[in-house]
Amino acid sequence: MFLRNDHELNPGGGGTAALARAHVPASVSTALIVRPRIGTFDLAPDLGAQIGSLTWFRGVATCIGLCTLTWLLAPGLENPIYGSVPAPLKGADWEAAQAQAIKPLGQGATTGYRVAATRLVAPLTDTPERPILESTAKLASGDALLGVLQRSGVGKADAARVGSLVTEALALGEIQPGTLLDLTLGRRADKTQPRPLEKLAFRAKFDLKLEVARGGSGLSLKQIPIAIDHTPLRIQGAIGGSLYRSARAAGAPAKAVEAYIKTLASRVPVSGLDSGCKFDIIVGQARAETGEVQLGNLMYAGLSGCSRKVQLLPWQTGGKTEWFDGLGRGNSSGMMAMPAPGRFSSSFGMRRHPILGYVRMHRGVDIAAPWGSPVFAASDGTVQVAGRSSGYGNFIKVNHGNGFGTGYGHLSRILVHSGEHVRKGQQIGAVGNTGLSTGPHLHYEMYKNGVAVNPRSVSFNSMRQLSGDDLGAFRAKLSHLLAVPIGRGAQKDED
Repeated sequence: MFLRNDHELNPGGGGTAALARAHVPASVSTALIVRPRIGTFDLAPDLGAQIGSLTWFRGVATCIGLCTLTWLLAPGLENPIYGSVPAPLKGADWEAAQAQAIKPLGQGATTGYRVAATRLVAPLTDTPERPILESTAKLASGDALLGVLQRSGVGKADAARVGSLVTEALALGEIQPGTLLDLTLGRRADKTQPRPLEKLAFRAKFDLKLEVARGGSGLSLKQIPIAIDHTPLRIQGAIGGSLYRSARAAGAPAKAVEAYIKTLASRVPVSGLDSGCKFDIIVGQARAETGEVQLGNLMYAGLSGCSRKVQLLPWQTGGKTEWFDGLGRGNSSGMMAMPAPGRFSSSFGMRRHPILGYVRMHRGVDIAAPWGSPVFAASDGTVQVAGRSSGYGNFIKVNHGNGFGTGYGHLSRILVHSGEHVRKGQQIGAVGNTGLSTGPHLHYEMYKNGVAVNPRSVSFNSMRQLSGDDLGAFRAKLSHLLAVPIGRGAQKDED
């Protein structure tokens, strides 16, 4: 019995195979032997493998035989095969071939073949012009308006007429540099003449647009007002780690933030502010109906949400703008703070002593003030002396550095001690009547390199205080600004 597999017929079982071979015909046995050999026979074996074997030599013989057969079938080396060669192009044919090559494309041709002019092509006697030319020019400065128009093709007469018309609305110098001019030039009858100006339009000011157009009577001016909404911009936020970065992140303009910090620093030390404090910035703003926005100057500087509360508003008095707080108090000015609230009752220089009775040098000034009134440090410094000092009674001496020093005599109380650092405006004692004194007052001295100088030769701090109608108008404007919602202005600014 035979079993068919991938390699033809195979006998199955041991004894069965022997029995089967005994009954297989001769023709079947020959086919089984020859068929596998034909399948494995290689007519052109690889000459790079099995070198020297019978298979290799058979491959060499096959190669030699094929080469010999090829040589026998060749027509012969002495009999060349001739082909047809076209004649070279000349004249118009050569020009047409060149026109269709790649060289004309490199010279700007849109196709490889250029058609020559025929009798149907007639040369133009004149180049046609566009009937209307529209262009845009930028103005370098207001005074250069006429020059810009002439460089853009406007005739001298039309440019002069435009200049006279524009000056009816505003001076040429008021036109901002960078202004765009929209020009429309019409048809001209002669090429030797400039094109006539048909229309000119530009934004003359933030709230005004001008148009110059040609009509039946020539050029005329049209003024187009632009509605402007003057509403201040209010921005608030927490100071955080940096006042500047926090304000900028909240949307405040850089210049407004710089002005806010400078204004605030005139009243409180900005570097020592708590991160929980809230800044309050109000900036002037003008919004055109066309969508453009212009930001103005700082209108309000506020600080809240912490131990320090500041409300500062600019106010003009005597032709000068000054910042005042919510109570109507202006900035203090001067090198030294006034050491005590009162009036100067005795000046610096030679005088008769009211107790000793003879003339001697008065090394300071006397400030008459009620007993117990506060005495302030005139400037930052370090306390050198704090105690009794003969005729001065209770006396304090402060060294301010750079050779300057101050002394405070006849005190009823001393609130500092020697070596303590004091700040300008800090209370260091109280007015009294100790020592050689005829009544409550402060004896105040100033030293330059150890020599007494007139204290009034150095300016004292002064503070302007609004009152009357000015104070009422100031408070009304402050209330008006504090009513502005955050992020926009709800009412028109009434400067």
